[in-house]
Amino acid sequence: MLFMVIERFRGGDAAAVYARFRERGRMTPEGLRYVESWVASDFAGCFQLMECEDPRLFAEWAERWEDLVEFEIVPVVTSREAAERIAPTL
Repeated sequence: MLFMVIERFRGGDAAAVYARFRERGRMTPEGLRYVESWVASDFAGCFQLMECEDPRLFAEWAERWEDLVEFEIVPVVTSREAAERIAPTL
């Protein structure tokens, strides 16, 4: 399953987030896979595409970052998959 993770850096402090990442890495639990990410041009937050079969892993991961980041986790599908799913209703 794919998930779009919307991260908002608490206090707009991107430097603290990048410093921890440099020191400790992404700190994802086994089974939660990073796919790709994009950072807001004002460094207010980040958008990460993640993949996993057990969405409960997000709670474990978010706990490691919650002092620096506010998370919104949205299940997503690819555009191709969405088109296939909606096609029978058209």
